[in-house]
Amino acid sequence: MDKQVQVDRAQALRRMHDRSTILLLPNAWDAGSARLFARRGFAAIATTSAGMAWSLGYADGERAPLAEVLAAIARMTRVVDLPVTADIETGYGETPAQVAATVRAVIAAGAVGVNIEDGAPGHGALRPPAVAAARVRAAREAADAAGVPIVINARVDNWMQHEEGAAAPRLADAVQRAKAYLAAGADCIYPIGLADGATLAALVQAIDAPVNVAAGPGVPGLAELTRLGVARVSTATRFATLALAAVDRAAVAMQESGRFDGLAAGFTYADAQRLFESA
Repeated sequence: MDKQVQVDRAQALRRMHDRSTILLLPNAWDAGSARLFARRGFAAIATTSAGMAWSLGYADGERAPLAEVLAAIARMTRVVDLPVTADIETGYGETPAQVAATVRAVIAAGAVGVNIEDGAPGHGALRPPAVAAARVRAAREAADAAGVPIVINARVDNWMQHEEGAAAPRLADAVQRAKAYLAAGADCIYPIGLADGATLAALVQAIDAPVNVAAGPGVPGLAELTRLGVARVSTATRFATLALAAVDRAAVAMQESGRFDGLAAGFTYADAQRLFESA
């Protein structure tokens, strides 16, 4: 990708986080889904680490080889003329230096943003805040050195631990982490798994920075999230699992009925071909 084009896309993505309106980000898992979302008029596209891993033949949790993930990101950035932000899970590395190397490679693949989790791979235990912040700082320094002002979405995984009770201490720890990640160079905070409106509002007010919410059943709608001050909504694995669910239903219906009516679709071969006619 031309360097100036990439810088322009990074700056455009950065402007989308000014909190004047919610940025609605669909998460793509391959070039086809990315192209479809672009055709539907989304302003930017995110990747889903899980959906991408499944499409490559691996489980989620940094089990997909980084080289294959980078190739998939490059295919997406090739077929869309939009900012693409990549989910790199925990950064594919035990050390900040390894995280920096991953970020350099992701930038080379054409992405202009990254998600970085603060837990161990596979939704593991949270890293100490200072350790997680050092990884964010390494990502920012790598981007600065590359000359591409990527948007770093720092994931705060406190609500992925599935512990009951202790809501106040969990929020307090999340705020502490968010502030540390912002100070280290993050641009947006992603409290994945948090859907409670009151807690979201408290987090937004406590850190005064863009906050990303994962869309899904039970999550407040866009109007309410706007009122709460949320800046960005992404779909995580939802579109990937919806696609798999649709195919699964059709396959089961075909097996059980012996008929092929379930293979009818509003999205045809011709529609898919048209997605790539100018790619």
